Amino acid sequence: MSNTVFISDLHLAPERPQIIALFLRFADAVAAKADTLFILGDFVEYWLGDDDPAPALTPIFDKLAELSEKHGTRVFFMHGNRDFLIGEKLAERCHFQLIDEPYALSMNGKKMLLMHGDTLCTDDIEYQKFRQMVRSPLWKQEILSKSLEERIQIARQFREQSQKSTTEKEETIMDVNQQETDKVFIDNDITLLIHGHTHRPAIHHKTINGIETTRIVLGDWYNTGSYLIIRDDDNYADPELKVYT
Repeated sequence: MSNTVFISDLHLAPERPQIIALFLRFADAVAAKADTLFILGDFVEYWLGDDDPAPALTPIFDKLAELSEKHGTRVFFMHGNRDFLIGEKLAERCHFQLIDEPYALSMNGKKMLLMHGDTLCTDDIEYQKFRQMVRSPLWKQEILSKSLEERIQIARQFREQSQKSTTEKEETIMDVNQQETDKVFIDNDITLLIHGHTHRPAIHHKTINGIETTRIVLGDWYNTGSYLIIRDDDNYADPELKVYT
């Protein structure tokens, strides 16, 4: 029986060694037994380019490569709003495949869509403008042309601005917009959507245009691990978000 595991928003960083250790245990205990692992963004707290040696994160990258080489787990990686500068060089090193957002797939004849989730938060107009800027090829080319030291300073400024902005925004603005979410279901002709980003793990059932739909929001890894597992014999009627400690 095959199974697929989904995770997002681990925000792995040298400042949180306990969560790095948690992921390494998770990789051995859960991901290594899976046929496929989907990482739906914000795997690391920030990424400044594939030329960053990031020694503190080396065990993580080695573990991802091990999943593929030793256990045969296929790993797919979708960019989030913190790690969108991850490129093909790191993908090759870690043996994962970069996938675009949104990413459509079919399991057991059921069509579903995977997203990081930040594009669903359309009420946060300030963030959406920022996202459009930093995701442009021209901006990425310009930022990667700078020295690593310059990129570190720019990243610090962005993080300070983001933290300040977040404290000033209403909670509802930073959650998904329901009209935008409904539109994703309708435009893509799906009944199952899996995403992260909002750090509000939940399973939402909703009737859209007379069709029963399910939206699964993956949890973050700030205190415990969070993951979803779908087996090939699941009927998706009662999915379960699992906690890993």
